[in-house]
Amino acid sequence: MTTTRITRTAALTLAAATTALTLSAPLAQAAPRPTTSTLHWTSCAAPTPDPRQQCATLTVPLDYAQPDGPSITLAVSRIPAAQPGLRRGVLVTIPGGPGNPGLNRPAQVAKVLPQSVLDRYDLIGFDPRGVGQSTPVSCDLAPADLAPANIYPWPAADGGITENVTTAQRLAQQCWTNGGPVLHSLSSANEARDLDRIRQALGERKLSAWGVSYGTYVGAVYATMFPQHTDRVVLDSSDDPDPTRVGRGWLAGYATGAEDRFPDFAAWAARPDNPQRIADTPDEVRQRYLDLAAQLDRAPIPWPGAVPAELNGNVLRETMLQSLYSDAGFPNLARLMLAAEGKAQLPTPVAPPEAALQNSVAASVGTLCGDVAWPTSVADYQRATTADRAAHPLTAGMPVNVMPCAFWPVKPAEPPVTVTAKGPSNVLMVQNLRDPATPYSTALKMRSALGDRARLVTVDSGGHEAYLANGNACGDNLVTDFLVTGHRPRHDAYCPATN
Repeated sequence: MTTTRITRTAALTLAAATTALTLSAPLAQAAPRPTTSTLHWTSCAAPTPDPRQQCATLTVPLDYAQPDGPSITLAVSRIPAAQPGLRRGVLVTIPGGPGNPGLNRPAQVAKVLPQSVLDRYDLIGFDPRGVGQSTPVSCDLAPADLAPANIYPWPAADGGITENVTTAQRLAQQCWTNGGPVLHSLSSANEARDLDRIRQALGERKLSAWGVSYGTYVGAVYATMFPQHTDRVVLDSSDDPDPTRVGRGWLAGYATGAEDRFPDFAAWAARPDNPQRIADTPDEVRQRYLDLAAQLDRAPIPWPGAVPAELNGNVLRETMLQSLYSDAGFPNLARLMLAAEGKAQLPTPVAPPEAALQNSVAASVGTLCGDVAWPTSVADYQRATTADRAAHPLTAGMPVNVMPCAFWPVKPAEPPVTVTAKGPSNVLMVQNLRDPATPYSTALKMRSALGDRARLVTVDSGGHEAYLANGNACGDNLVTDFLVTGHRPRHDAYCPATN
């Protein structure tokens, strides 16, 4: 994303402001009408995030090749459409991750969605298989393995990956052994099949979907496997759907994503009116970060209560990566940099509940390893890490380093789904130009794979997630208009930055 691959012409800006394309014939018909839902809706478990949100449980096959075999449960939620007379159908919110819960997503998005969308859709959420209140998984990892700076494979201070290999081998064995049949069943294709079972249980002929981050890949896989059951599909912050890499490619994207996004932080941290100012110029902020990471590699600072109990170079790098997700995270990185320089106190460590983290990590590992076979050569991982460390110093080689999937005991049960342009032209993508987790370059690959099925709305903004996340009225209005009317721009559209 350091190079903007879009022509910022008046024509595209005009296209962003006026939508005119009526979707293909299947979407021009009357709104999908529900039949009979087989879900038994009850109040959600306390604390209830929104009194309108209802919850239900759905039974699905553990293995879709054995539909009458063992089963698991999915936790599903909904907030009914505010205006039944205007109801279009269901809008399924597909969570990111992999491994993120989504049961309370309707309550969360109901706070920000325009009333015109709330009037027309039942908002549907779900915890994916293996996650949260669906039949859960756990690898029963040691607390140290759950430390934020250890979950990602940050190389040693000298760039070596020996410890990463040992950790990956251990985690692969523990997850495969402790995760059991449910973890073995995790894959994006099975999540798409689960989505279609949710659609059937809701009594809907078609579903609309809003996938975010990893959820864009699930949404694209669903639209490929079940194109006849898609209504309006929004893909927000898209992953690269390359079927030869899948999750390995997503991890690699952090290298370019961080480089694309860091200048936003550097400009903020160099502002004269910023009380957490790091340096006088953005270039000096970047160099200060790199120097501090190297200094902390050599001489970590004790950090009682943290895991690990020190501020080292990789803890700073991990904080950097997470802080780039939104502008609201910038102060977290600035405070840590200032603390490393002795100009501020180290913040009080805060960790998520261990059970939730155990669950999320297990579901993530199971899905990443269940989608596609990863290379196994340690020497190749070392070479790639060394090269990437030089090319992208902000992330120090982590994005291409070894993961547990390199040592997964079995190959995936089926090949990854190849996302194609076959199917109705009913997909709208929305993407920030400077996204640290799903770089703009990966969105272009998703756009290419979907062909004329999709239109892409590019928002000149930074951070992860675009729709209703940046205050960019141009991008937000295009997505809202698509959900409400089914209209998209004639061509891929560009939305300039807002001041």
